[in-house]
Order: sequence, then C-alpha cells, then structure tokens
Amino acid sequence: MIQRVRAILGAWPGVARALPPQNPSEPEVILARNLEMLALGARLARARRARLVYELLDIHGMMLGQGAAARMLRRVEAALMRRSGLVVLSSPAFDSRYLRPYAQPDIPTLLVENKPFATPDPVLPAPAPQGLAHGGPLIIGWFGMLRCRWSLEVLDRLTRAHPGRFRVILRGRPALDVMGDFQEVIDANPDLSFLGAYDWPADLPKIYGGIDAAWLIDRYQAGQNSDWLLPNRLYEGCLNGAVPVVLDGTEVARRASAWACGITVAAPTAEAAATALSGIDSAGLAALRATVAALPRSALEMDDDECRSLTAAICGVAVGQQPAAAVTAS
Repeated sequence: MIQRVRAILGAWPGVARALPPQNPSEPEVILARNLEMLALGARLARARRARLVYELLDIHGMMLGQGAAARMLRRVEAALMRRSGLVVLSSPAFDSRYLRPYAQPDIPTLLVENKPFATPDPVLPAPAPQGLAHGGPLIIGWFGMLRCRWSLEVLDRLTRAHPGRFRVILRGRPALDVMGDFQEVIDANPDLSFLGAYDWPADLPKIYGGIDAAWLIDRYQAGQNSDWLLPNRLYEGCLNGAVPVVLDGTEVARRASAWACGITVAAPTAEAAATALSGIDSAGLAALRATVAALPRSALEMDDDECRSLTAAICGVAVGQQPAAAVTAS
C-alpha cells in the first residue's frame, strides 16, 4: 500500500496530461480500477469534466477494521466515491460485507461477475477424465495464482492420509513469498504434481479436461476477500466440466449451492476436506458433472447483450443509445 501511495503521488501532477488535448473524441467516461486508480481517475475526470466510474475488484485488508489507518482510507474512498456515478462490483459480497457495513456512500452499484466473454463455438460435454469415473483416483485441479498456504498443507495431508485415493494437479504461478517451501512439498509427495504455468485462455479446455474437480478454496485472506470473491476459476472451470470444490460460508459456496453443482467442505479443516471429498463416488461425481454441464451458458459467460448493458451503465445512457467515449485508469 505504501508503494501504491508513492506511485499515486508521483503520477498526480501530470495525470491530466496523460490524454491528448481537447478534441471531438475526448473521453467522457473514466473507469477507475481500485482505490489508487480512483484517486487519479477523480483528478482526471475533474480536469476533463468526465463521468467517473469506480470498479471495486477487491478490498485491501488495510481498509477493514476500526484502526486509524483503515478509517482514514475509507474516508478517502468515500470522498472519491461521492464524485462517482457508479460503482462496479465483481461480487455481491463487496456490497453486503463491505460497503453497507462500513456505511460507505450510497452510490448506485452494478454487479459484473468475472465471467469470460462468450464465444460462438458450441460447448460440447467434457469427457470424463481418466480419474474416478474410470476406477482411478479423484483428480483435483488447483489452478491460477497459488497463494494459499492452507490449501497446500491440506491437499498435502489429504493425499498422504489416503494414498492413491486422490491426485492433485497444480497449474499456474505459486506465490513463493507465501509458500517458500512450495516445491519441496510437491517433490516429497507423489500424489501432488505441479505442471507449471499455462496459456490463458487457450489451455483451459486441456487443463480442466484432465481433472474431476476444481479446488476453489482460498484462505489467503480468510474472513475478507477470500470469503467474498467470485473468482473467474468458478466460471471457467464449470464451462469446461469441472466440479467446484468450495468452502461453506463463502460467496463462491453460496453460488455453487444455488447451482447445486459443488462439493462443499463444511469447515476450514483438513478433516472436513477429507470428509467432503471421500464422500464422492463415481456415481455422485457423474451426477455433479451432469449438473455442471446443464448450467446455462448465460450463467458462465458474458454475451453481447450483457456487454452492451454494461457499456450503457458505465456510460450512464440507456441501452441502445450511442455510448460515450471511455478511458480506463489501470
């Protein structure tokens, strides 16, 4: 956060010169991603008399609680939000667990989930991987930013306690500042495999096609962002046939429950994870995969109509009207 503040102060004097001089294509809308960009976006919006929209993608831990720093940051955010015409949220929990409890300004909000853009290609049923459905282990995939030490420890304990019953495939980028022994844990456990980074989105069908269930539990910011987020892994995993594994009480668990398609771990303990996953047999997994395959694409992808509605809302115009020019502060 200190580095972010320094970057804002460094950019502040010249931000109004970041755009070309006044011309007919002058942006009329500025979309600011997260608090530090909101500060710069508000200055730019005032200089260019543009509409300001705040995109709230996550809640920094320093914004929470009743400490002096948290209260100061929320006051800054509130002052900047009052200049905004709209707040875009990626999860409803950001409103119910942060904006309202902390009495932030009552600005109109718009929920825009982390769904991938729709493609014209038909979604074919994903074939069952060579895992539980074929008499093998339940294959669990943990993909993306790997930063949850709790997950690494639980998956390590789970596979050691039940040799051959589970196999875990990890893909993405491990946060070695959080899990300094990441590679040592992987190397010491034959049922954990780290297969490196992947090409997004081209590799998604291949990597999800090789697993039975997608691990969506993240305790990196337990009780905060980790419980409130709706990660894009939920949507991309379901699109590619993987059954989500979620932690009860989190926003992603509420969504999986509404879709009736997830494996829910009752508590953040290794024992609860083992109970939930051990209770899945091939028939139960097949039923869950069928439910995932039956989910409407509109729940998992953002189509053209949704894109047009989003653009209209950001620009403050009715759907179908010609939107204003826009610029994103990021």
